[in-house]
Amino acid sequence: MRQKRPLAKILPQPVPKAVTKRVTILGATGSIGSSTADLLRRDPARFAVEAVTAHRDAVALARLARELGARFAAVADPAAYAALKSELSGSGIEAAAGPQALIEAAQRPAEWVMAAITGAASLAPTLAAAERGAAVALANKECLVCAGALFMRRAAAAGASVLPVDSEHNAIFQALGSGRREDVRRVVLTASGGPFRTWTLDAIRNVTVEQALKHPTWSMGPKITIDSATLMNKGLELIEAHHLFGLPPDMLDVVVHPQSIVHGLVEFQDGSVIAQLGAPDMRIPISHCLAWPVRMGTPAARLNLAQVSTLSFEAPDLVRFPALAIARRALATGGAAPTILNAANEVAVREFVERRLGFSGIAALVEATLEGMERRGGMTEPQTVDEALAIDHSARRLASDLLPEIAAMAS
Repeated sequence: MRQKRPLAKILPQPVPKAVTKRVTILGATGSIGSSTADLLRRDPARFAVEAVTAHRDAVALARLARELGARFAAVADPAAYAALKSELSGSGIEAAAGPQALIEAAQRPAEWVMAAITGAASLAPTLAAAERGAAVALANKECLVCAGALFMRRAAAAGASVLPVDSEHNAIFQALGSGRREDVRRVVLTASGGPFRTWTLDAIRNVTVEQALKHPTWSMGPKITIDSATLMNKGLELIEAHHLFGLPPDMLDVVVHPQSIVHGLVEFQDGSVIAQLGAPDMRIPISHCLAWPVRMGTPAARLNLAQVSTLSFEAPDLVRFPALAIARRALATGGAAPTILNAANEVAVREFVERRLGFSGIAALVEATLEGMERRGGMTEPQTVDEALAIDHSARRLASDLLPEIAAMAS
């Protein structure tokens, strides 16, 4: 007579209740921070917010801190402290200000930290989160461009997980799961081409700030939008990919893909190419990092390839967009070159936005700064955060000194 199987063996097993994950958002009021907050609002039982930070927008930060139930809120600008404290009065949320307050936010007990502070100012707080072994969702490029080897070495020593939020790097992160790392032949980042992809060289020389800030696909902050228009953004991403995935420069490539549907591709030794596709919505890569190693739902549009109809690809034009070539050379040079590249580019973009430098002057100022720092013997790779920030400071000062000459040439 056949034995009956125990009832418990054939009934569906209960799904374990999701463990609440405590998170911190560094750069909470920017576009990435706002998208992260949107995902947190949609699943409040799954996530608890430890800390949020902003540069100086105390009102927006306080509103977000109250809404998300954060324990700690900090502004980088000390002048905004009084406003933040006033806005948080009676909430029980601790307020703080200054660069050290950002580091304190990163060091508070959150398992997952969104690193979305832009610029070199992101390095110290993001590294502070990594050095305590947190899972760091990296949305800024500057940490790896300014001090990539240092950052990844310290993160590894602390047992931190560095999760790429940039849509392109997140795509590569996902595609690499399809095979062994030693079987990878090439990694390809896609670029939208920006708003001037089809413009002539003469027309590009006369680009206005307003035109450069109108990205055809993505909604982003002004700095990254300008970088996308010059293709410097893609150059910074190549440097970032080099450190994130431990790949040499000759295994990294860029292809222009105007539809921004294919975000990255990995080619393996057998000729297979694995690509990650999705609607151009930053909530997709953010959610992948937020829920990693599992996945979570998002309100992002579902991809309908029949509706998209056409996916096109082309090689980047390094004559019309020399910033990408300059970034490639900085990556190949190594040492302090990427740190200098980033610092000079931040100065150049700021001067362009303030209308003191023409669009074509952005790449010219970056190149001149790199050459000037090399003549001064300032190309040694930084071994500490202080060294990286010192190189950054020297490069910014040189870029500012070179500005009048470059601006006159580019006008």
